[in-house]
Parts: sequence; C-alpha cells; structure tokens
Amino acid sequence: MAQTEQDVRTIGLIGAGNIGSTLARLFLATGRDVVLSNSRGPETLQDLVVQLGPHARAATAEQAATAGDLVVVTVPLKAYQNLPAAPLAGKTVIDTNNYYPDRDGRIEVLEDETTTTSELVQAHVAGARVVKAFNNIFYGHLATQGLPTGTPQRRALPIAGDDAHAKQVVTGLIDEIGFDVVDAGPLAEGWRFQRDTPSYVVRADTAELTGRLARAKRYCDTTPEEAAQIASEIQAAFTG
Repeated sequence: MAQTEQDVRTIGLIGAGNIGSTLARLFLATGRDVVLSNSRGPETLQDLVVQLGPHARAATAEQAATAGDLVVVTVPLKAYQNLPAAPLAGKTVIDTNNYYPDRDGRIEVLEDETTTTSELVQAHVAGARVVKAFNNIFYGHLATQGLPTGTPQRRALPIAGDDAHAKQVVTGLIDEIGFDVVDAGPLAEGWRFQRDTPSYVVRADTAELTGRLARAKRYCDTTPEEAAQIASEIQAAFTG
C-alpha cells in the first residue's frame, strides 16, 4: 500500500539549523516524532532536543535517515555529497536547498543552468524520491505565517518533484503545518522558485504564486531591470 502523510509518524532531519529546527517544531505540533542530526554530532543537539521535548531525539545523519518515515535534507548545498544515500533509498526526501556561490563555491552545472540543485541531490540519493520544498520561505515566516486549511489568501508554497505520489505526501504535510501548495512540476522546473526569482521569500497565495512561477526566467534571461524589481520585492518581504 502506498504511503500517505498519515503513515509518516517519524521525520528524520539531516540538518538542524534555522529551517531544520523550525520544521522540527512544526512537525512535532502535528503529533509526530522527529530525529535531528547535524554535521557536528548528536551531542551538540542536546539543548535543542530538551527544548523540543520528549518526541524529539538527536542522532547521526545516517541514523536520522534510517529512522525517518520521511526525511528532510536541509544542509548547505556544498555538503550534499555527504548525504547517506543507502538508508534514504525508497524514501520520500524533502530537499530545502538553495545555491549560494559565496557559501557553496562555484558549481559549474548550476552556473550554466544545465541542471538544478534538487536534481543534483536526486542524482546522489538515486534510490530516494526527492521533492524540492521550503527553500523559498524565510524560516521566521515558516514559523509564523501558517494558517488553517481553507483560510482565504492562505500563503502557498511551491514544490517540485519527479514522483507524483511523493509530492502528494509532501503536499499533505505542508497543508498540516499551515500552507497551501502549488506544484511547479518535475525537479527540472525547481529553478522557478530558486533564489532571486519572483517566488523567492515573497508571500503569495495560490493564485499569485502560480503567476509568479509562470513568469520566472532563467538568470541568463533576466534583465537588470527585472533583477532589480525582484531584489526590491525580496527586501520588502523581509522588512514589510
């Protein structure tokens, strides 16, 4: 029988920074267990685990990948090749990555836009079903802007993925934590909501997000005027 979001009782998180710890709190609030990991070892997460409560525990990345019915990867992109591929095989994996050259170094296949961040992750964890999500929202907004299902003008978040069933599971989880979902298509279309595009960090409901995704352009096709407009909207999203 195919997995549903109700079957996801334990969520593993590889990465426990701002996005990872925020998602942990949101998933705990839905009644699930979380297993957190980072690159420095589980002993460095003990204070966070105490804050999160008895349904959270710290582990290694491989242990979190093994324990999770679904796993969230939220590490710097430069570290994606360190992900434990074997225990992720057969699982739905949510990838929150963005490419920041100043942090990640120059990755030529992203610079020339022949592939996307989540396609790189999918190639590394080839047996998993990767869904790109949560990369276009500021963690503070992720914590505070969720609303009940059916609320008018509820914020929507984009996803992309090659497996339709995995996207259904992720859509259900995102709905549970307070957001509508717009499916941008396969992983190859994930560039439509990468950094510095019209959908990046800007609050939008389903209709507006759909329009923003449709008018996204590759970096090489974006004019200086369009780039300036996007930068202005991103700044307004943080300060407004």
